[in-house]
Amino acid sequence: MHLDATGWIVTAIAILLTGISKSGLGGALGGLAVPFMSMWMSPRDAVAVMLPVLIAMDLFGIRAWRGKADWAELRLLLPASLAGIALGTLAFGVMSDRMVKGAVGLIAVVFAADRLLRKPKAEAHTAPLPRLARLCGVGAGFTSTLAHAGGPPLMIYLLTRGLPRQAFAATSVFFFAALNLAKLPFYLGLDLFTRDTLVMSAMLLPLVPVGVWTGMRLLQRIPERPFYLLATAALGLSGVKLLWDAVAG
Repeated sequence: MHLDATGWIVTAIAILLTGISKSGLGGALGGLAVPFMSMWMSPRDAVAVMLPVLIAMDLFGIRAWRGKADWAELRLLLPASLAGIALGTLAFGVMSDRMVKGAVGLIAVVFAADRLLRKPKAEAHTAPLPRLARLCGVGAGFTSTLAHAGGPPLMIYLLTRGLPRQAFAATSVFFFAALNLAKLPFYLGLDLFTRDTLVMSAMLLPLVPVGVWTGMRLLQRIPERPFYLLATAALGLSGVKLLWDAVAG
């Protein structure tokens, strides 16, 4: 893998956006890195490079958001996500990336458009929704395994729940921390890691605290209602990007 200057700049920007998104907006834009990096390397190498970087982001996020996650939601989401990881591992190399990206992107765009046009503010925080949580958990595990694009399915559930913004961010951070660690043995089994991917991951690690720190500062400055509008818009934009990737190939 040999990236030119443009490739390194685009990759660095994608890493920073991922850190900002994961620490403040539920990871909606976390799926940008793999499509951008795939313009310079194979998608298999891109997901291998990103996983250690994402785990490092998760470690910073856990330290920053400890004690603020909603564990009732996580107990519903995480077991289902493991099933999604298993399905994604089976589909890796068999199911078309374009099909996965197109389906996830369409769902994200439709959901975001519905919320923005019909009821932009967050809904009341009621009891957890087990069926929706399990469906979104499986979806997040599946799409995250294939392209680290688990943000849209998770955000569909969290936006429906209307959690306070700190609980929203913390629950997302803890969810992806568990999810990314769970993917590690599956990626090892698929033999995705090479010396080159590990070296590139190490070179990108210094950008991790910058992105996470920026995301946390932005979250502190956004009031509750604009936060949910911004998160919903981020979900829609991530869906548009996935649809574009599916159409453009």
